[in-house]
Amino acid sequence: MERITTPGLADAFIEEQVAEIRAQVGDRKVLLALSGGVDSSVVAALLIRAIGQQLVCVHVNHGLLRKGEPEQVIEVFRNQMNANLIYVDASDRFLDKLAGVVEPEQKRMIIGNEFIEVFAEEARKLDGIEFLAQGTIWPDILESEKGIKAHHNAGGLPEDMKFELVEPVKILFKDEVRIVGKQLGLPDNMVYRQPFPGPGLGVRCPGAITRDRLEAVRESDAILREEFAKNGLEGKVWQYFTVVPDFKSTGIKDGKRAFEWSVIIRAVNTTDAMSATVENVPYDLMCHLADRITHEVPGVNRVLYDFTPKPTGTIEFE
Repeated sequence: MERITTPGLADAFIEEQVAEIRAQVGDRKVLLALSGGVDSSVVAALLIRAIGQQLVCVHVNHGLLRKGEPEQVIEVFRNQMNANLIYVDASDRFLDKLAGVVEPEQKRMIIGNEFIEVFAEEARKLDGIEFLAQGTIWPDILESEKGIKAHHNAGGLPEDMKFELVEPVKILFKDEVRIVGKQLGLPDNMVYRQPFPGPGLGVRCPGAITRDRLEAVRESDAILREEFAKNGLEGKVWQYFTVVPDFKSTGIKDGKRAFEWSVIIRAVNTTDAMSATVENVPYDLMCHLADRITHEVPGVNRVLYDFTPKPTGTIEFE
């Protein structure tokens, strides 16, 4: 298939997918995991165009979302797009299952399988749900096939799952998904929003996830996003986030020894997510970020910057 590089090609793709979705689904209902990220949002818009109220969107708060994210998803989809949206707060359930789990792939599988369980429970409350829609894109499939890492929406689904899959953007790269989203009329702040992994902040909290360290990731991430927006980097840098690894180092706070975590900042640019280069963040901004994060985020006494491109590093840490 020709790569989608223009609005006209995106329109042709949309027309083709709308027809395919209608043929596959008929008059039945589809359940969609709506994270609010680019991929799931574009899938939601495609499905709304194709089948309207037959789509049931489920936004699961697994406790691993960014600060203010659940509220934003509800505002955009329920209030602005009039989507058929169910909100599920399952944060305690996910974090309890992840307690003590260190191995990255095991964490991904727990999160992915729990997602399916949550959707199955929601489906049992509804009549006629036979399909599960997912925002799988081409890099997800490639990386799963090569064994680089498991993707919750490209493997690990229970064998007895009763849903047939609907994956309308699975042959697209991220840049193509954005062009399609723009043509579907999604707001710019959603279409050009930086990618966010399905396991959320769970892959940015290496080692066994604890609630206090997870909160340090969430708060430092919010500061980073705020400062990048203030300094004109929001639309310029493809993906940026913080990571709080499971080790502590000695520092000084209020004239006393402080044995606390480090926050690692990552900021990369890419077009297709298969390779990535590191953003050259201005030195003054890095100093300001270090000052804010170490003084405003409890339990943190150092800020580090990751200079590693992909390859050799993946974009995410886990």
